[in-house]
Amino acid sequence: MDQYRYNVVFEEFTKRHFVKNFEKKYKTQWGRTQDDIIFMCEHIQNMLSTKRADLISVSNNYRLVKLDFAVFGLKVSPKSSGNRCILLLNDSMRIVKVLLIYSKNDIPTHNETQEWKNIIREQYPEVRDIFNL
Repeated sequence: MDQYRYNVVFEEFTKRHFVKNFEKKYKTQWGRTQDDIIFMCEHIQNMLSTKRADLISVSNNYRLVKLDFAVFGLKVSPKSSGNRCILLLNDSMRIVKVLLIYSKNDIPTHNETQEWKNIIREQYPEVRDIFNL
């Protein structure tokens, strides 16, 4: 069990663009799904020890993480759901910033990783600079 709980912040960009799509598509299920995402982010150390979260990069007190999640009430595993969060962890301040929340259907599938990196580069220059994206 992790000793420290992280504070979770949803960035405005992800609220305006991607969360809005999930709210529209999943209506009543989205509230519970978002609560689950917040809980997982608060306990991100535990998630990193499972196959639900992948450590992408580390730089000083920062980590970039991809987290798989499933929509509440659907009988689909988080990995196979195609739903992802890209997170910025600030370990010294114990903050998780939710940079992106997306479904693989929301972005071109020819190279998912390259697509979310492009979005991070364009929307979050400070993150781009921390990780040399």
